[in-house]
Amino acid sequence: MSDIDEQSRKIEPAQWSVVAIIVAFAAGAFLYKLLMHERLGHSAAMFLGIPAVLAILLALAPKAKTATGGILKGITLSLLVVAPLLGEGYLCILFASPLFYIVGIVVGLAMDRQRRKQDATLGCVVLLLLPMCFEGVIPQLTFNRAQSVEARGVVAAPANEIEHALADGPNVNTPLPLALRIGFPSPLGTWGEGLAVGDTRTIHFAGAEGDPPGDLVMRVTERHPGYARFETVSDQSKLTQWVQWTSSEVEWKALDEGHTTVTWRIDFMRQLDPSWYFTPWERAAVKEAAAYLIDANATPVRRY
Repeated sequence: MSDIDEQSRKIEPAQWSVVAIIVAFAAGAFLYKLLMHERLGHSAAMFLGIPAVLAILLALAPKAKTATGGILKGITLSLLVVAPLLGEGYLCILFASPLFYIVGIVVGLAMDRQRRKQDATLGCVVLLLLPMCFEGVIPQLTFNRAQSVEARGVVAAPANEIEHALADGPNVNTPLPLALRIGFPSPLGTWGEGLAVGDTRTIHFAGAEGDPPGDLVMRVTERHPGYARFETVSDQSKLTQWVQWTSSEVEWKALDEGHTTVTWRIDFMRQLDPSWYFTPWERAAVKEAAAYLIDANATPVRRY
């Protein structure tokens, strides 16, 4: 009976895995609350630090067959638990999940190698990840946030109609492209018209993640034939979680009597770190927005 009792008290590998996942999840939740309290929710400490801590804790779990498998299982379960609780915040999970898996795989492979060869691979990986986690936290480790993208299209309308369409103000009735409908705040209404220097545009965006709606206000600061430049006056929209608009320029040039080339350029500040991961995402999203502005604001046939 004593042997049976001893076996019944023995913790099975599956139980160790559950304990490790619970501990890792609790640690991740604590770090998340701490980073949000310190207003570091957009930094690499959030998107690299938390998955690194999760991965290391899961890798250290005893009785796991492979560290990599245990880490990936734990990260997947954590994401599945957290995503439904975030509401509209699932967009952050969607964009950041590959980063979580990348960090998890790197740490897991290092741990598996260390177990096989008894070397210091995991320690080297931690030393490599540590400075990367401070991007957006320490100014010296924060890379240039300023970005500029543009979109160009040919509109089937003469140049004077393009100018009139732009002067009428933003049109939010044009459907957003699919890439901008997956969780980004959508424009609900607009105010303002004209292309003279000093004219303003106000775009009212929906709220997200429990935050109220907000307005993006831009003013015409430069104007000459075939060109207008808008600069941001204020931005209270939820978009500032991802990007901070600085300026927007539109140029239009007649190709022939019935066609005009329109170029829309947007300058913005990247808000998410690390830069090597989020810069391509943000540039792609803002380029979609620039193309949308051509369709919505510079295409007369779609405005009436």
